[in-house]
Amino acid sequence: MKQFLFVALLLITSACASAEERDRLEVGLLLTHPIEEQEWNRQGYEGVLQLQSDFDAEVHVMEGVTNFEETANAVEQMAEEGVNLLFGHGSIYSDMFLQLNEGYEDIHFISFNESASAENVSSMHFEGYAMGYFAGMLAAEQSASGHIAVIGAFPYQPEVQAFAEGARWHNPDIQVSARMTESWVDEGAAVGYLDELADQDADVFYTAGDGFSEAAIERAAARGAYVIGYVTDQSSVSPETVLTSTLQHVDELYLTAADRFRNGTLEPGRHSFDFAEEAISLAPYGPAVEEETRKWMNDVVQSYAEDGKLPHESQQEEE
Repeated sequence: MKQFLFVALLLITSACASAEERDRLEVGLLLTHPIEEQEWNRQGYEGVLQLQSDFDAEVHVMEGVTNFEETANAVEQMAEEGVNLLFGHGSIYSDMFLQLNEGYEDIHFISFNESASAENVSSMHFEGYAMGYFAGMLAAEQSASGHIAVIGAFPYQPEVQAFAEGARWHNPDIQVSARMTESWVDEGAAVGYLDELADQDADVFYTAGDGFSEAAIERAAARGAYVIGYVTDQSSVSPETVLTSTLQHVDELYLTAADRFRNGTLEPGRHSFDFAEEAISLAPYGPAVEEETRKWMNDVVQSYAEDGKLPHESQQEEE
């Protein structure tokens, strides 16, 4: 049985549609896993709670919604509860929302990290390439062995692909390994890959999966390796081990989407967010990162936020 969480605040009722109807913000959230199982899910939950706090929204949350039948039932239940802004917290919901939206004209559907567009469907997209690129640069700089690795969930993650590009731009001789768990939450696979690669002298890892990153950091600490964390600042897991983390500020996307919806400016289609929008950033550096490294890393990140060009692109223009 799917868990259904309901948090309500008193709203001012409205007799009119359009602008007044949007002022009656009733938010739904669909999650593929329990809130506590993934950092990504926790971020989504905190995002809708922020809407409750900032906009007096009613909030409805359903966990463990993973296929079309479950999603269709969840949307029907949300509609009966009066939801008018529905977040599907993941790319899995994009296609399903496109199949369901026409029957629910009073709901604006929002999914994440997958292109989706219809009259009442939008997608909020974290541009993950640059954060992976910068993670690769830092990993290449910090490696003593000359062998670094990324442990990702799926090969389609842009940050996974970019990790090697950033590392090799910074150090053409660096050895970069990659392993995919094919799951966001498979801690056993992630820890196993970390052990395998540490045995091959990999000494800096980018653990690009929020459901397994913490377990991988703990194992890296035991192996004497460094890690770049994922989604949230993971330095608390092992301050000496974590060099930085690539942060995705999920709450900012929720606030932006809800504010645009209330103002009538939430357009259908894809909305992209990156360093320039302050939706992505790097967490404070750990003690293992020297001041000189921090300075040039901050410089390249700031430059990218200002002009949208990664270091190799800026170099090509200069040449």
